[in-house]
Amino acid sequence: MFKPLMSCLLLILPSLVWASADNSSEPAKLPDQYTFNIGGFYANSDSYMVVTNPKNGGTFPLDFEDDLNLKEKQFLPFFEFTYSFNQRHNIYLDWKSLHRTAQSPSIEKDFQVTIDDTVYDVEAGISLRTTLDLDILRLGYGYDFIQGSNYIVGASIGLHTMFVKTAFEGNIGICVPNSELAKYCDEVISTPRVVDNSVTAPLPDIGLYGLYEFSPGWVFKAHAQYFALKYNKVKGSLIDVRAIVETKISDEWSLTAGFNYYEVDVDYEQTLSVLEQDVNIADYNINYSFTGPMISVQYTF
Repeated sequence: MFKPLMSCLLLILPSLVWASADNSSEPAKLPDQYTFNIGGFYANSDSYMVVTNPKNGGTFPLDFEDDLNLKEKQFLPFFEFTYSFNQRHNIYLDWKSLHRTAQSPSIEKDFQVTIDDTVYDVEAGISLRTTLDLDILRLGYGYDFIQGSNYIVGASIGLHTMFVKTAFEGNIGICVPNSELAKYCDEVISTPRVVDNSVTAPLPDIGLYGLYEFSPGWVFKAHAQYFALKYNKVKGSLIDVRAIVETKISDEWSLTAGFNYYEVDVDYEQTLSVLEQDVNIADYNINYSFTGPMISVQYTF
């Protein structure tokens, strides 16, 4: 889905320049500006993780919404700050958050996950409480490499810090590894407990953005950002494509409304050291994406 969205945006941004060519002139000198943008997404979420089938050793996707009862539709907050200076330079700081917890009265599928060299077994029929928390903080820099009297096209680089937390609470089996692979998982202890795993991953991103003032006080804005990086045994990626319309209600205040596609994918390669060798036990994957409208209020001074 990302490729057609990115292709559309790459077509839109140059067209903003071409559409403005007849009326373009050198942009007026602008003072330094600070902009605060607070709003929310009404998102239709889709998230899953790849887990192991304890009966045959194969893997399958466990859906957080369908299998674990996490909310599919939810209002998500976001915050953005921009400092624009020296006519073409911009510094960005933004934060997005998705926190969800749900209780499943009876799990329908057996599954197994490996965390910190310990295997956790969840049997079908038990009651399970699931938490999936995702926070993303981004610090970035943008440069307006094309400017006109009513349009801008620029490029950005940045660093996302992604905080991912997953937790399971219920009558979960704990598989304790032994020193020999043949005896691995022979000892299983079943106890009510929370299995908690948190990952913090810094990941770089690159992006392209543009804006076009098509009528006095009305501006169309679009951007696309992407990153992908493998760091030790953690691999992550993010896709962010957005198109909005902004309208001024005063010199300082504006309202925005638009559409956003957002996808985050995090992979953990789980290994166990056995007889001085690293053995792959499982690949633990969390995927989250949403497509939905967004609104915000913006203050500039």
